[in-house]
Amino acid sequence: MSLLRKIQNLPILSKFMLNRYAPYRGAGIEIETLDYANSHIRVNMPLTRKNQNIVGVHFGGSLYAMVDPFYMLLLMHHLGPKYIVWDKEASIHFLAPGRGTVYADIRIDANEVNTILELAEDHAPVYRTYQLDIYDDSGVRIAVVSKTVYIRRKKPKARFKNQSDH
Repeated sequence: MSLLRKIQNLPILSKFMLNRYAPYRGAGIEIETLDYANSHIRVNMPLTRKNQNIVGVHFGGSLYAMVDPFYMLLLMHHLGPKYIVWDKEASIHFLAPGRGTVYADIRIDANEVNTILELAEDHAPVYRTYQLDIYDDSGVRIAVVSKTVYIRRKKPKARFKNQSDH
């Protein structure tokens, strides 16, 4: 396993790196909790002049950005390097304006990971759709995000004999 991969698997370092990721810093997005063992990530974003839209509420792009990579990140962690994991599709449905700090909890349970392992065993593509809510600091649900993730177990690399192996 590469050094970078080992570092990324340490929650405290992953959280540190993500919280310094330029798009997140610019929007004020903060990863509060990064708990790989319990498959839980919690993010928040206060309303600032850098992430508000023309009418003074949270910009929709920032709301989506705050939850964008985390299903993929959790699945990559739990499935490991023998699997390809990509975001395939996403949508966001706005329910109410976000006027203060907003937050979201991203979770994947162990049964879901086991289901994926079973479905991907034959190297066929697997598509899983997840839904999560974004809430404001008073508990009002302001948006629903739907994410479809593509997962496939990598095929073993073909082994070729060298001419010198004969």
